[in-house]
Amino acid sequence: MNFLNLFVAVPVLTIIGILFTKDLKGARLVSAVGMGIQLALAVFLVFFYFSIRGAGNLHEMILTADYHWYPSLNIHYFIGVDGIAVAMIALTAIVIFAGVFASWQMEFLSREFFISLILLATGVFGFFISLDLFTMFLFYELAVIPMYLLIGIWGSGPKEASAMKLTLMLMGGSALLLVGILGIYFNSAPNGGAYTFNILQIAKVHIPIAAQRFFFPLTFVGFGVLGALFPLHTWSPSGHASAPTAVSMLHAGVLMKLGAYGCFRVAIFLMPEAATQMAWIFIILTSISVVYGALGAIMQKDLKFINAYSSVSHVGLILFALLMMNKIAMDGAILQMISHGLMTALFFALIGMIYGRTHTRDIREMGGLMKVIPFLAVMYMVAGFASLGLPGFSGFVAEMTIFVGAFQHSDLFHRVASVVVVSSIVITAVYILRVVGIILLGPVKNKAHLELKDASWHEKLSTATLLVAIVGIGVLPLWLSDTIMGSLHPIMERLVAYLH
Repeated sequence: MNFLNLFVAVPVLTIIGILFTKDLKGARLVSAVGMGIQLALAVFLVFFYFSIRGAGNLHEMILTADYHWYPSLNIHYFIGVDGIAVAMIALTAIVIFAGVFASWQMEFLSREFFISLILLATGVFGFFISLDLFTMFLFYELAVIPMYLLIGIWGSGPKEASAMKLTLMLMGGSALLLVGILGIYFNSAPNGGAYTFNILQIAKVHIPIAAQRFFFPLTFVGFGVLGALFPLHTWSPSGHASAPTAVSMLHAGVLMKLGAYGCFRVAIFLMPEAATQMAWIFIILTSISVVYGALGAIMQKDLKFINAYSSVSHVGLILFALLMMNKIAMDGAILQMISHGLMTALFFALIGMIYGRTHTRDIREMGGLMKVIPFLAVMYMVAGFASLGLPGFSGFVAEMTIFVGAFQHSDLFHRVASVVVVSSIVITAVYILRVVGIILLGPVKNKAHLELKDASWHEKLSTATLLVAIVGIGVLPLWLSDTIMGSLHPIMERLVAYLH
């Protein structure tokens, strides 16, 4: 049995275990144990990868396994990981572990909630280990579909409308994505032979340029919808705002990264010629996403909407960096996937905890929370500093790497786009410092808030897990950056042939 199969098997076994529980206590205990094991597996995988990489600069996929699934269409259950996939698996394991403890008091249909939450995580883990396009697409859908139930049943506000809007827009993106994947499949053997969904095999052939020009935008946009690509981002703020805490953590922290990862691993890697020719179109759209998301966050009064629009901006920055088509910017993009995943998960966890005490997310109704809930207030302030790129946190490392890579381009178009995107730093600082000043500092506006209790043990465990990872990357970034750089080698070899 391949070790990577455990990342799908453990969540499935956890779900089965939850079915045999009778109440919230049993459901959360089984969920915590299962996702604790998953986190331990992810840590082991990271150390295992470094033990192999220590012998040299590792570029190839490791722990690969190939099982025939549907031979008549040459569909395989083909799995494997490189340094980038290892990092994404570790991110997912951290966020789902923290999400379980952030949902410790979920009393309404608790078994069903934890089953749906872990089913979503199962799809994410399967997506990151898949090297077969068809298998990857199936896991992608498995990760997206539970969102409808998680928001529609356990959400708040206009939850049914938000769940429906999110599902319809993501299904529309999936339709484009399916057409793109089938296009790649039917052009995977231009010189004759059997068609294949195998990503590594497709990368060895040259898909005809006419096919690339048609299917690249379909594939990029199909994945980009989940990455909140402008103007197809409108599902994201309402979906984040209506989702329960742990779902918002997974949604913004991990699920949106599936879109960016797919753009990188499928669209750009397999169709590099069209990617280099058509990148300018999506650079414009992602630049708009970055600035629009940041400006949108300034205008909001609801804490969740502020963080939701912030996520549109930060994930837009990831897509922007990928389209720069150079190694440093792409390294920054992957770092930003990890960094933003941790930061936004911490933000949404804290927002849920604050809302559970104050029963409001309106920043105009809060103030002086530092005096009454100091632990949660300090954690929120730290998350804010990490988000605006303060040195010592993961956000600084990721964003500086992106900007350095972006400014490597000397032509006017790329320079102007880079300046526009860099301006988002100032806008981000404005809304982060504004919110911190309003809700945490100054006098307590609502006298009822003087009776609030600070974080419980499970809330401290949830937030501390995320903070340790954020600080760890910020203080010691080279181990992660070097890992990503090594895994970028194959795609850069393909891109260089078309860039020069």
